[in-house]
Amino acid sequence: MQESDTQFEQLIKHEFPFATDYVFLNHAAVSPWPTRTATAIREFAEENVTTGPVFYPRWMAVEQSLRRQLSELINAPSTDDIALLKNTSEGLSVVAYGIDWQSGNNIVTSNQEFPSNRIVWESLHDQGVTLREADLLADISPEAALEAACDENTRLLAISSVQFASGLALDLERLGRFCRLNDILFCVDAIQSIGALQMDVQAIEADFVVADGHKWMMAPEGLALFYCRAALRDTLHLRQFGWHMVENLADFDRRDWYPAASARRFECGSPNMIGIHGMSASIGLLLELGMAQVEQAVCTNGAYLAEQLKSLNGINICAENHRHGGIVAFEHSETASDVLYARLQEQRVICAIRAGAIRLSSHFYNNQALLDRALNIVEASLTG
Repeated sequence: MQESDTQFEQLIKHEFPFATDYVFLNHAAVSPWPTRTATAIREFAEENVTTGPVFYPRWMAVEQSLRRQLSELINAPSTDDIALLKNTSEGLSVVAYGIDWQSGNNIVTSNQEFPSNRIVWESLHDQGVTLREADLLADISPEAALEAACDENTRLLAISSVQFASGLALDLERLGRFCRLNDILFCVDAIQSIGALQMDVQAIEADFVVADGHKWMMAPEGLALFYCRAALRDTLHLRQFGWHMVENLADFDRRDWYPAASARRFECGSPNMIGIHGMSASIGLLLELGMAQVEQAVCTNGAYLAEQLKSLNGINICAENHRHGGIVAFEHSETASDVLYARLQEQRVICAIRAGAIRLSSHFYNNQALLDRALNIVEASLTG
């Protein structure tokens, strides 16, 4: 990375002091915060105690800074394309209940989606909209399966950039190109990739991208990035209203109003200022390191875990090496996943069970020594 190895190691020790006590391989769930994030939140809290909102304009400057950071992180054309929402589910709901659906429309997704990217589309059934789930384990590629599920009535393709259970990473550029050629809206749930892998919303031709900050972005829960392509902003029906979403934000006496021209139109009320301060600090760390280097480290760690696990008898990896992004999920032929999970937790290897498999999700700061510690514990915990 930009620092020398020694400088980088010092940065890791400072930002992630818990890494010596735990092998934290659960960033696909809820990430620990870097030290700078905790510091930013602590200082914000202390300021509230000592001076209250006297310096609120400074807080608003942090909010604007975060919009710039997120715009850079995903290569959005403008900060006007960025809204700060509560979570991924809210962002997907903004899309689902903003589109002017016609009876007979269908939505295509996969059969591996996290409930957030399934329930919201299923809820449109009473509007005459059907949901189609492509089988990502079919004999064709996952992308081909999604494309084959589309027809002339497909209005939207909604897919996770990386599948939460298997770790399968999708070719978003191919899917975005397909959608544009077929006049299909393209919505990406990117919670399992932003902060771990590079994201370029323009290159993938996304119409909507949404992601909570509490996973790979290592930010507090309760704040999410929502990207809406500029040409579509005023085509989405608004379902939430309040003082914060109007164009003339600070003119409280004004009786005539209209929605903000920017994506702020999707933010109906007061911003989550404590979350904003925390997320800005976390994103600042990722941008300081550079997402190209972060992605390289994440993928190197994932590939190393997968290769070493495959060398153990009875281990089956749920996604091919070039497909797993930062998530590596596996099962053992003789050791039940719940038993193995309990053993790993006891030994301070923090992971998860998803779809009956052990899921490991390593961020950039986990070095090979930590991964080897986890692998040794996995091997010692296997039976048969």
